[in-house]
Amino acid sequence: MPMFHARGHAGLRRALDRVVAGGGGPGVVAEFREARSEPWFGAAGVADMTTGRERRPGEHFRIGSLTKAFTGTVVLQLVAEGRLTLDDTVAKWLPGVVEEHLGADGTKITIRRLLNHTSGLPDAVLGREPAPPEEPGTRFVYSKVNYSLAGMIVELVTGTTLAEEIEHRLARPLRLAGTYLPGAEETVRAPHARHYSKLGESGPGAEIHDVTEMDVSWAGAAGGMISTTSDLHRFLNALLGGRLLPPAQQGEMFTTVSTEGSGWVPDTGYGLGVYSQRLPCGVTLWGGGGFIQGSMSYAMGDREGTRVLVGNLNGDWDDFQETFATLFETCFRPATSSAGDTGDTD
Repeated sequence: MPMFHARGHAGLRRALDRVVAGGGGPGVVAEFREARSEPWFGAAGVADMTTGRERRPGEHFRIGSLTKAFTGTVVLQLVAEGRLTLDDTVAKWLPGVVEEHLGADGTKITIRRLLNHTSGLPDAVLGREPAPPEEPGTRFVYSKVNYSLAGMIVELVTGTTLAEEIEHRLARPLRLAGTYLPGAEETVRAPHARHYSKLGESGPGAEIHDVTEMDVSWAGAAGGMISTTSDLHRFLNALLGGRLLPPAQQGEMFTTVSTEGSGWVPDTGYGLGVYSQRLPCGVTLWGGGGFIQGSMSYAMGDREGTRVLVGNLNGDWDDFQETFATLFETCFRPATSSAGDTGDTD
């Protein structure tokens, strides 16, 4: 097993400082855990631009599309219980829904195609007319609609809300005390960093808005959850380590489709709620990222979950992929691939 730079953390701490110094956002946190080692937490910048309060461990934040990993896990647990199959169609569970609202054929869209984004359904972007649907199974098209439908199916199958299923299947057994799907609840539980957004505006004069209190129920099963760095560690470690799904469903979750040519995250393959990402250094990580107004997050680790890094930025105007690629490259680059940072201790 190669030595990784995360065994010494000064390089990662400097990377966090550079994110804030470069104007990437008000504040950033990162937590790294490695098997049989004490967790490491680092932060830079502020949690509150008005008071100057620093970011700290235990903060709650909106996790955006990292929600999909939770939704996908719940669906696959229901598959393992024999309550549905990945080959069930949307038409079986939601007859007429995609036909009426999206002009698609629900008999051709399976639950598997919802979860790996090959349904052909277009993404829903507020204020924009959705694109026409494509032929299901043709290619990867990232769409929040897929997971909104998957969440609806979970609720039909179980007779309860997705929030309740996440709570009793995942949050409670894993002791994820800071992880929940808030629905229309506008506040973020304390403690939390303030969430800041430029609302899509660019340039040095773009106004920064505090969007901490907002209703994100529209994101729901696709991106509405709130969590903490330590909770995301515990969840991803259990998921990667095979403790949440039987082997058959674990294999399904980590069977990926190519995202090449889709305009989505480069060098990735998408599974059923999680994806793989190959770093420039050649290391492949597994997990996911999340972007939502005022918050950008990532949680990725090696395939077995023995090394996991979770990060959050409480602003949404930086280059999402570039920022976190730098952090993960710093943390997971094999020491033999570069002469720098190998002797760092912190």
